[in-house]
Amino acid sequence: MKKETSAQRDSVIFEGMTSINAVLKASESGRGRKILRVWYDKSKKNAKRRELGFLKYASEKHGFDLIEADSEFIDKTALGNTHGGFLAECTERILPRLDCTSLLAYDGFYIMIEGIEDPYNFGYALRTVYAAGADGVILTERNWMSAAGVVCRASAGASELFDTFVTESAEEAIKIFKEKSYKIVCAGIRDSVSIFDADMKKPLLLIIGGEKRGISSGVLNFADKIVRIDYGREFKGSLSAASAASVLAYEVFRQNRK
Repeated sequence: MKKETSAQRDSVIFEGMTSINAVLKASESGRGRKILRVWYDKSKKNAKRRELGFLKYASEKHGFDLIEADSEFIDKTALGNTHGGFLAECTERILPRLDCTSLLAYDGFYIMIEGIEDPYNFGYALRTVYAAGADGVILTERNWMSAAGVVCRASAGASELFDTFVTESAEEAIKIFKEKSYKIVCAGIRDSVSIFDADMKKPLLLIIGGEKRGISSGVLNFADKIVRIDYGREFKGSLSAASAASVLAYEVFRQNRK
């Protein structure tokens, strides 16, 4: 069994065509990392002719090596088993710091998710938030993007396609977004209103805390509005941060439909 936790911390291996396509698309837009080489399982050569044809074209266009490998190497190098016979080794992605000069969408929707305990759940959250139309994600310096390959696979490539900024703290992010006339909405219970009754029109920064610690009172004090997710029955438990992000992001999407 692979020791996934140690490999995740410095993962620059991306698995499967969905992840590889996301890296290529992000690279073309100037926001992502570069592919150094792609390995493919030679035993799948005939079954994957279409994918190999695309990768041959992409390797010539982007200047990476396309290398034939045996199944044992692919399986040993991969973290998971959903690679489909394709692995890419990539450079690190340098995430820009959020400051007053950062180019944010004029009428945008950005999200900051804190306290998710593993990279898979973080990736699942990013997948849904991206699908719901968020323009970007704000991260603190300690985040799961160090496990980029795992997060990319779990997010179906969304993590590479997002505009992503790093900030020292949620308070710093709030200050910058307020200067750009964004509304700050935090998920919480104290002095909250239901998301179904709250104004969640853009431009908006949505901050979500983990199910264990939530959002600090210091951050909540800066919020323009604190919102909660009402349940359909009596239930004392909390939704996971990834589930809460999905519900909240789609309510933002619903309220801002053209």
